[in-house]
Amino acid sequence: MISEIRAEDVVVSIGPRTILDRVGLLAQAGEVVGVTGPSGSGKTTLMMVLAGLQAPDRGRVLLDGRPVSPRSEPVGIILQNHGLVSILTAAENVALPLQARRLPAAEAEARTRAALHAVGLDEVAEHLCEDLSGGQRQRVGVARALAADPELLIADEPTSELAAEARHLVLGLLREHASRGRIVIVASHDQEVVDACDRCLRLIDGRPAPDPD
Repeated sequence: MISEIRAEDVVVSIGPRTILDRVGLLAQAGEVVGVTGPSGSGKTTLMMVLAGLQAPDRGRVLLDGRPVSPRSEPVGIILQNHGLVSILTAAENVALPLQARRLPAAEAEARTRAALHAVGLDEVAEHLCEDLSGGQRQRVGVARALAADPELLIADEPTSELAAEARHLVLGLLREHASRGRIVIVASHDQEVVDACDRCLRLIDGRPAPDPD
């Protein structure tokens, strides 16, 4: 089980523009840590770096002292744009990563059904994702991540398209995931999400900033 993820002096640039400037973050097992800030502050870039999907220009990200990479199996991610295959059903999208890990078919199916039930999508399990609403697709993305039971869960704006009831549901699931000794890092501009976190890193123009009083 991963006990901590640590980002140290992370710098990411695109041409002359600095997206992240010496950003540090520490999250430990059992915590929900938030990353907040206005649009364009670097939240999504930091989440991609923490997940090992983007290499920083300088600095490093360590899982229990080891560099994170795209092959870090304990890492799960909820993407802001859902990242679903539109021509597959909700259940097929949730099951796909489990099948890629070669889980037994019965276990993959049980995890898929349980995850869709947890996010309240039993009735649309066999519907194509292209036929679902934006909020339903977002919840499928949450179910897909939770079904894999990752030791580190990176969630980028997981509640942005959700109504109040669904937002409370997803926040509860993220907190429940952390309560089982997992690490959850959530990027959001939603104050309700920020308030649900154990602590929060605020970014302004790619730099860490103190929380406003």
